[in-house]
Amino acid sequence: MISRNKGIFSLEVLVPVLGFIFAVVCTYTFYHYVITPRANDALIRRKLAAAQGAGGTSREMKERPISVIIKDVEPKWEIIFCFWGMIILGYKLVHVIRERQLFKHDFVRVQPGERIIPEDALDRYKELKTTIERESKWSERLLPECILASLHRFHATSSVQDAATAVRERADLAGDELDSSLSLVRYIAWAIPAIGFIGTVRGIGESLNSAEEAIRGDISAVTSGLGLAFNSTFVGLSLCIVLMFWLHLVQARQEAFVIETQTFCRDKLIDVMKVPTKEEAHATLV
Repeated sequence: MISRNKGIFSLEVLVPVLGFIFAVVCTYTFYHYVITPRANDALIRRKLAAAQGAGGTSREMKERPISVIIKDVEPKWEIIFCFWGMIILGYKLVHVIRERQLFKHDFVRVQPGERIIPEDALDRYKELKTTIERESKWSERLLPECILASLHRFHATSSVQDAATAVRERADLAGDELDSSLSLVRYIAWAIPAIGFIGTVRGIGESLNSAEEAIRGDISAVTSGLGLAFNSTFVGLSLCIVLMFWLHLVQARQEAFVIETQTFCRDKLIDVMKVPTKEEAHATLV
């Protein structure tokens, strides 16, 4: 897990890139066939109601369908960014689920009452190393790496404390890597309301440019600009709340996985390690 390949063809790179392309294509397609036609129909009905003198009493004038709220460019890109972030978070969650499935395997293979001594640790290390190399799905996973590191350290130092430290060091590194892998999602969560503020500034600017028309009695351009301003901020903040909620869920799942890995290694491996006393070692040799 810690040594995972970070080349341009690794999943860590391909998932965000392909996810962004997928989010753009799906959102633009959805807008083209659903949102834009419905928004245009709603605006036409509103203009007809206004032309008939219904004012603010008609149903068409009071309605604010979701298609009208998200019809502009800024809400569209806010949705794209939110969809993009959810794809990345989905991949991170699936990755953690796959890692946790390894808890079902008995990598240590210690019989009841059996203890691991430093002289046996190297043989167990070589056996597990060979098994992992044969099973490609186990390579570069956190749990096998922690077990290998603990066995190697225990054989080299003959210290149970050092073996436990090796597990903690690997788990801490994996935790830092998992946390840093969410940096792109944090950027997306920041960018979504930023796009909304851009729409707010653009909408207010359009309203100010139409001030002369409003003075002459035509306030349609002003209301359109203000609608863009408020809708962009509303959509951006709403999507940011949703994305941050899922971000915290995934992050909590990752942190729990790291803790579970350390607990598994402590219960299944560290607690069965033993450094024989001089008398026990002598009796074994005899």
